[in-house]
Amino acid sequence: MTNSSFLRPSTFLLTGIPGMGSGTVWITIPFCCTYVVSILGISAIAFVVKADHSLHEPMSLFLCMLAAAELGVSLATLPTVLSVLLFGLREIRFDACLTQMFFIHCFSILDSGVLWAMAFDHFMAIHNPLRYASILTTPSISGIGLGLAVRSIGLLLPLLILLKKPSFCRAHVLAHAFCLHPNLLQLPCADIKVNSMYGLFIVMVTSGLDLLFIILSYVMIVKTMLSIASKEERLKALNTCVSHICAVLIYYIPMIGLSMVYRFGKPASPLIHVLMANIYLLVPHYLQCKNQTDPQRDAQTSHPKKLLM
Repeated sequence: MTNSSFLRPSTFLLTGIPGMGSGTVWITIPFCCTYVVSILGISAIAFVVKADHSLHEPMSLFLCMLAAAELGVSLATLPTVLSVLLFGLREIRFDACLTQMFFIHCFSILDSGVLWAMAFDHFMAIHNPLRYASILTTPSISGIGLGLAVRSIGLLLPLLILLKKPSFCRAHVLAHAFCLHPNLLQLPCADIKVNSMYGLFIVMVTSGLDLLFIILSYVMIVKTMLSIASKEERLKALNTCVSHICAVLIYYIPMIGLSMVYRFGKPASPLIHVLMANIYLLVPHYLQCKNQTDPQRDAQTSHPKKLLM
């Protein structure tokens, strides 16, 4: 190896599923089916919302943003996952790896932000339904979406610069069939405290704050629902939040599980790391797609504002 390869490797080697051998082809079939269902389902949601003007209201627009973020994550991981599992093509260039990592984490952060925006939408619809339409207008929703996108891009761009500085003198083998920031941090031989601290900072100011705001929104929602005199109306209002609560749990539980595996599960089998990473990136988007399959039903019959007014 030349001295330049110690500073910046030309390629990384991706890893499929350890220990599968010839059985990798069989595990590829459910992977492909899950990807196809996710992409088609998410695309259908976006198409229905765009085509039906009666769905151009806050919750449906936020649902469309969520679908776009989930579609972005799926499309960012799909090429390398299929190339590794189907064709055994494991090499990925250094810059391509950083680009894939950027889009995966960018869309994941956007996903988290949209979930918080949807929680705020539920809170406003239940707490102050009379002012709901005047606060959550189309321009304000567009501003929220633009702000979330700028937040994701602005926080992740410095991460790309930081990853180009350390020396990569260890084996250039990644633990997954795609590039993730925690995995890339395990390869440099130089001091990566700045990279690690900045990565933790991004998690805290995005997913951490989003989860905190979601919890606070639901605390206020519960407080508002307790002030509703009718028990039936309270239950109806609560039922409108079930779908969103499921989406939040589907997103955050795998993410927290993957973080725990990377920080405390180093002695664990590599298969555990691979399964947790795939669950984090694939399963939430598949389940959220199944959870939000009928935006027209949600918009027309299940929105809190329409139940309480």
